[in-house]
Amino acid sequence: MTKVLHKPDYTDAVRADAIGTCEAYRVGIFIVAYNADKLISQVLDRIPDFIAERVAEIFIIDDCSKDATFSVASAAARANVAIPIRVFRTPSNQGYGGNQQLGYQYALERGFDIAVLLHGDGQYAPEYLPQILAEYSRHPDVAAVYGSRFMPPRSALKGGMPLYKWVGNRILTRLQQRLIGSSLSEMHSGYRSYKLSSLAKVPFQLNSKDFDFDSDIIIQFAAAGLKIIEVPIPTYYGDEICYVNGMKYASQCLRSALRYRAMQFEIFYDKKYDIPREGVGLYQRKSSPKTTHGYVRQLNFAGNEKVFDVGGGDGKAIAIDLAERGLSVTVLDQTPCATSHSNLEHVICNLDSLDTWTGVPPSSADVLLALDVIEHLRDPEHGIDQMFRALKAGGRLVASTGNVAFLLVRVMLAFGFFNYGRKGILDLTHRRLFTIGTFSQLLARHGFKITKKTYFGVPLLDTIGGRSWFIRTLDQLSHWLAQKLPSLFAYQVMIEAERRESIHDLMAGTFALPKSSLNPVASPVQVYQQTQRQPAGV
Repeated sequence: MTKVLHKPDYTDAVRADAIGTCEAYRVGIFIVAYNADKLISQVLDRIPDFIAERVAEIFIIDDCSKDATFSVASAAARANVAIPIRVFRTPSNQGYGGNQQLGYQYALERGFDIAVLLHGDGQYAPEYLPQILAEYSRHPDVAAVYGSRFMPPRSALKGGMPLYKWVGNRILTRLQQRLIGSSLSEMHSGYRSYKLSSLAKVPFQLNSKDFDFDSDIIIQFAAAGLKIIEVPIPTYYGDEICYVNGMKYASQCLRSALRYRAMQFEIFYDKKYDIPREGVGLYQRKSSPKTTHGYVRQLNFAGNEKVFDVGGGDGKAIAIDLAERGLSVTVLDQTPCATSHSNLEHVICNLDSLDTWTGVPPSSADVLLALDVIEHLRDPEHGIDQMFRALKAGGRLVASTGNVAFLLVRVMLAFGFFNYGRKGILDLTHRRLFTIGTFSQLLARHGFKITKKTYFGVPLLDTIGGRSWFIRTLDQLSHWLAQKLPSLFAYQVMIEAERRESIHDLMAGTFALPKSSLNPVASPVQVYQQTQRQPAGV
């Protein structure tokens, strides 16, 4: 009864490896179906017996078809009692992507190790399941195995793919490859399989419910650094009905790729692409001299200066460089230290907590670095006051922040668009946004004399790499524009400021008076606040 449309060219080794995968893993074969009553039984029949007998389950999800798909599939399941087949029907049409969301969530909750996707219309040959499954025995570290109709590139044409579809697929795939950084030979194959442990690492539940769901998955696996490999599969076009609007699908795929690419520039944010990658943090060391980190590494320090690196992360960005120069460096951050040095001390603390600062001796630092940290504080004014307290009179504050008046942000607002990113000017964790002017005013009001401002363009060399002359040229242009018109083109500003003497220091020196009960290292704002709290007549 089995109608074999494709005679697979798999060897005994492929058969053995496919069986090995089924024995080592709980494999679920997931069939998405919509209006496929004429083909669904044939798809089940075409699954090789030695695979069907060994998988944990074959499950079909009929996406509320308008025909008899559900009853035909259910009858086929009853006729194959030796094979574990289950048939489900959605209460309402979920779309191609929505159906996959349900299926993969079901596979996760059923405790399957691998899920293989088949289409109920038979467009992707079930006879090639052994080739797909064999790769999991051969590559234990693989996260997904896809079937590709473009291995070799022109095989799809020989298999009957219309020329216009072949050309469109090639163009769209190339564009996506450039934007995503993928090397897959085909981005649009529906013959896919996943390790469920890998699929659980990405928020596929947030993906499109349309046909571009598959594009979202590729982007998510690229973001997570998960390995996808491909195997050749035949191209087949029969009398199945295509429900894909080609132009709409292409625009959806390109939009997803562009959004993901925009996230790499930190000018756009989409939760479904925000995937933590093992060993890669958001606060990373910037190497280019035209960045805040590069600038601080080149600053002159006296050999005996005590440096506080407030919000310095794990110490790799700046602190370790200064410690190796012989400076005594203390990092204050909630991130555990990732490096050690005899000159480096790491204090794990919450910078928003009052207790953090009471444990820091007054007037104990010669230099205080606050690189891209003030905007993260719940109360930046309080943070600046505590930095004033920690510094010696005449001590140096080196602080940086993003410029929210940067041209790109202004353009976005002009078009009614405002979106946070994982880092950059509109970092999701920012609690206060500053222009160059408002940041300067903040420091001046709290007792600092601004001595120098330095402006930086977009850190392109560190953000996307400087391998091409084009990126290097753009980086230089961005830096040049930041110097010429900083209010518009400065991506970040670095302010160097001197901690003025407090009013109590001046009173003691001017009037030879004993220190008052007020904090002798209070900033001007703190002095005012404490004075307001004094009872009348004191």
